[in-house]
Amino acid sequence: MADAGAGLTAELLLDDLTPAERERAGRVESVLPSLREAAAEADRLAEFPMQHVATLSDAGLLGLVVPERFGGLGGGLRDLAAATFAMGTACPSTALAYFFQCSSASRGLLPLEAIEAGLFPDDQVDEVRAFAEKVLHRLGHEGRWMANFASESAKSASSAITISTRAEPATRDGVDGWVLNGVKSFGCATGVADDYLVSAMFPPADPDDPAGATAEYLGTFIVPRDAPGVSERARWDAIGMRASATHGIVLQDVFVPADEALALPGSFARMTRVSRGSFVGSQLAGTAVYLGAARALYDFTLGHLRSTTFVDTGAPIGTAPFQQQLVGEMTMHLETATVWLRRQLELETSEPPRLPKDEVVARWRIAKGTVAEEAFAVATCAMKSCGTSNTGNSGLVARSLRDLSMGLVQAFPAERGRLEAAGMIVTGGAQASFGAGGSTR
Repeated sequence: MADAGAGLTAELLLDDLTPAERERAGRVESVLPSLREAAAEADRLAEFPMQHVATLSDAGLLGLVVPERFGGLGGGLRDLAAATFAMGTACPSTALAYFFQCSSASRGLLPLEAIEAGLFPDDQVDEVRAFAEKVLHRLGHEGRWMANFASESAKSASSAITISTRAEPATRDGVDGWVLNGVKSFGCATGVADDYLVSAMFPPADPDDPAGATAEYLGTFIVPRDAPGVSERARWDAIGMRASATHGIVLQDVFVPADEALALPGSFARMTRVSRGSFVGSQLAGTAVYLGAARALYDFTLGHLRSTTFVDTGAPIGTAPFQQQLVGEMTMHLETATVWLRRQLELETSEPPRLPKDEVVARWRIAKGTVAEEAFAVATCAMKSCGTSNTGNSGLVARSLRDLSMGLVQAFPAERGRLEAAGMIVTGGAQASFGAGGSTR
């Protein structure tokens, strides 16, 4: 973490912040003490600290990546990665929930980019633009917390995320719309967010359409937290990231008006075409949370090794060869994770683009797992260095070890990412991001 007078925490990840990025990073820096103060108790209770909603909103951070014309701060992926990294040094659970909140903006940003790129036919532009601007307006001007619910527990060998939630056309009280049924097993800010952005498969107009079971018919639906038919899944006693409210939601005959949905054939695929990275183009900012947590643990461990002394010599315990070996390993792991994340961020934000999209995605599949594994290795070195006196579950070492273990499985394990990247590199193809599963009704 940044020391007083040593600059911003974000600069530990990015040392070339522009003046505008520094101003936005300063807002993030201002909330870190509050996040840090609540972290241990939030982990103990496995409850998201609801006071953080006001803290982040008052700092304008709910609209960090929302364009200024919609009431946001106008930041980009660099800002988001810097923010989640910095928050990860204070409270990783809050940082992860915040990442998912900010990723909701992609449901507004990407459709507008796709329109500008000419990817939507003229007769769809108005509907797409209206939905996109609605999402961004609520995030920016209204300061609403919107949670992004895509993932489900269903697994597929051919896609990273399988969507079993279904949307069927319906009319209620004279209003046309959709009825949603399904279960979302993972999505931060369950019971916290004002609105849930739910991904669901909708039926093709032609039931014989061979694309009917593909992402061609994947839509996005705005579901208020307290909408009839919405309930929370049972809370789970997770090993780490315990305060991120990830238990998910159940949707039972939930009605969504047509103007609260983007359900046009091919709309999701067109959106993802304009993203530089995988999925909706912001995934690396989620992984930056784990790097931030590893950085905080690294700093804590060095402080412990410097301040704790041997009773017989009075020398810091960090002077012992055994401890120095661990410090060397820990530094190597932290630097490796940092370099990989910085490189991926460069690939996904450089102008002009340095590599084609498929190559950027392939590198992300490797980078995500590498960062997660190296960050977790920092935690194992820290635990060995700090010894049994620092293994209490309420302490930073144990808490970080548990939190960082979640990075090994979130989204996809390193082994799957490397395997898929290898296939993409060898064949020149692309791994499907989303697939359709069986109905959950």
